[in-house]
Amino acid sequence: MKNFILGLAVLSTVVMKAQTQIIAHRGYFQTEPPTTENSLTSLKNAQKLKIYGSEFDVRMTKDGILVVNHDEHHAKMEISEVTFKELEKIKLSNGEKFPTLKNYLKQGKKDASLKLIVEIKPTKTPELETEMVEKTIKMIKDMQLDSQSEFISFSLHICKEIKRIAPKFKVQYLNGELSPEQIKSEGLDGLDYHYSVFQKNPTWISESKKLGLITNTWTVNDPAIYDQLKAQGIDFVTTNIPDKLKGK
Repeated sequence: MKNFILGLAVLSTVVMKAQTQIIAHRGYFQTEPPTTENSLTSLKNAQKLKIYGSEFDVRMTKDGILVVNHDEHHAKMEISEVTFKELEKIKLSNGEKFPTLKNYLKQGKKDASLKLIVEIKPTKTPELETEMVEKTIKMIKDMQLDSQSEFISFSLHICKEIKRIAPKFKVQYLNGELSPEQIKSEGLDGLDYHYSVFQKNPTWISESKKLGLITNTWTVNDPAIYDQLKAQGIDFVTTNIPDKLKGK
């Protein structure tokens, strides 16, 4: 009887690990009332959901300050061409201060159960990308957030630099043009592609599993598409509606 119960427990654990898990895209901001993506409030909202993780975007100012923002511009200012003091003069649309990466990570550290999915944005030169990678990794390590942080990027150079500098971090590529075999040969941990890429390449999820790669997809805001990907065994889904897909 004890062996039977133990077997059920092991099976339950395997099933749980195999389930598709949810990542909030730029935090959980499509609330009622809505808030601003990549804001501290959107991160706090994601923490309340008790999902796998919350994704956010990292950029660097002209004076080398790491900030959290999806677009290249804040208001009419190009982030890489202005100082942080100039950026922080204009608050986010929800009234919050323009967030530094440090402040964002401080909030993230308050809930160790939520993974921080760090997207480092491509920039103008490989040298600047390497600088961003070095500074981001140093900050995460200094704040002892290693086990809570995972990385994604559209830049293959950024992905490979993360693995070179800190090979233990999980790193997934976003751009969508590399096959699972190519991702494996580049030394990365997985592919995080727009769902249309998986629709055009229906064998890539199963091929990735055979190669031991992580599979993730963005930005899935249609429950029907979520169901299709889940049926194929995708590991993670990044979404603007984490509250609706959670537990689905």
